[in-house]
Amino acid sequence: MQIPSKITRLQLTNPFKIARRATDAYREVISVEIDGGIGETAPARFYGETVQTVEEALKIVGPVIAADLDAIQDVMAEVETVLGGNYAAKSAIDMALHDRLGKKLGVPLYRLWGLNPMKTPQTSFTIGLDEPKVMAEKARRAEAYSILKVKLGTPSDLEIISALRGVTDKPIYVDANTAWSPKEAVRKIRELAQYGVELIEQPTPPSDLQGLKFVRAHSELPIIADESVKRAADIPALAECVDGINIKLVKCGGLLEALRMMHVARAHGLLVMIGCMIESSLGITAAAHLTPLVDYADLDGNLLIANDPYVGVTVEEGKLVLPSRPGIGVMKRENAGDSPPRYGT
Repeated sequence: MQIPSKITRLQLTNPFKIARRATDAYREVISVEIDGGIGETAPARFYGETVQTVEEALKIVGPVIAADLDAIQDVMAEVETVLGGNYAAKSAIDMALHDRLGKKLGVPLYRLWGLNPMKTPQTSFTIGLDEPKVMAEKARRAEAYSILKVKLGTPSDLEIISALRGVTDKPIYVDANTAWSPKEAVRKIRELAQYGVELIEQPTPPSDLQGLKFVRAHSELPIIADESVKRAADIPALAECVDGINIKLVKCGGLLEALRMMHVARAHGLLVMIGCMIESSLGITAAAHLTPLVDYADLDGNLLIANDPYVGVTVEEGKLVLPSRPGIGVMKRENAGDSPPRYGT
């Protein structure tokens, strides 16, 4: 089969920066369609993927998909043997297959998995790196969101948190995006804890598991792995190094693998966060259907863009509210330029 695809440029409401990457003004995502089911992926260069690599992967894998499309496990096993890597491409295919099956059965994804939509958590809202006073202003404007996720990884880290605490007493999650050395992380975490920070995400480089273990042993705050964990097979080696993992559909290869990761993480006594890239409401809503199973949700990628092509999951008083429509449950926005205004970005 051929898998039709479309590249969309998502315009950020404000430039966005993290510790390891320069400021972005837009992000590209690629969407696919499989027999009425739709999926999306936001490939990351950090993992060696772009919309162009996804397009090439789709050309390779389309002709070899022969399994019954209802049997998603079988289809994705075929895809796995052909693609190997290319997890962003796998994620788009997996998402489209789930959307197709939910629509065929007339149920939203959370019903497909037997989950309670009332048990979705609150989502954090990300404050990208900038000057401390600018980040504080973004935090002040993010009044609709009850938890803030703050990007750090600069010499001004403590100044940034101090500035934010001057305008808000909301819970704060800190994401260093691999920027600290283990000893630097321990020192900074000790100081950040005094500002009421609740957890630390990926403080050290991805491959330095001993560094993560050292940080965890000397941290009073939970340590959550992100860049260090891609798939379920990565979790056992991390179990003694961190307190939890951050799952993203784009880096793990889709909803099936995300579910596997949740079960493996729980078997190792780990906390579970589900996160995102900057994506449209299509990708964010698909991930949101899994949130009744997690401890933390960081699904705000669609809140950071000005031209969201879809309407799906919403946020009410900080809490994720799932759509009840079949499949992923998104609808095309009549005019993507009319996305509701977002604040704090």
